[in-house]
Amino acid sequence: MAIEQVREFLKAHGLEARIHEFASSSATVALAAEALGTEPARIAKTLSFDNGDTCILIVAAGDAKIDNRKFKDLFGRKATMLAPDEVLRLTGHAVGGVCPFALPEGAAEVYTDLSLQRFDTVFPAAGSSNSAVELSCDALFTLSASKGWIDVCKGWQEENI
Repeated sequence: MAIEQVREFLKAHGLEARIHEFASSSATVALAAEALGTEPARIAKTLSFDNGDTCILIVAAGDAKIDNRKFKDLFGRKATMLAPDEVLRLTGHAVGGVCPFALPEGAAEVYTDLSLQRFDTVFPAAGSSNSAVELSCDALFTLSASKGWIDVCKGWQEENI
């Protein structure tokens, strides 16, 4: 089970106690925010995109949307989201519980979007559709082995100017 792999991964970093598990689903931004009692923007959603034989994972704020032009300019390809079976095959996590931790080696490149940096802590999923883990943006960046902070989202800046 993916949450057990994430739990072991976080345990190795002394962070397993930060995992929240819920009796109900947290598979969407709205459900996760409700379960955690926080604003939807603080949910760090992990979006999965096609990259040939691998995938690109972008961790972004819950209120951010992918800007197709920015994505194509940065990655040189169209922002094509993976089908659910491909997400599971490449990340080891099912849709609704995808997170940037405990990934199969070489299957994904992880990037963190600037939309997250306005928060002290954020809540990515922890490998299941009823879990989350609270992390600082720096910890998220480090633990996910992010290749960089990128700007490929829209829709979040207008509200926060």
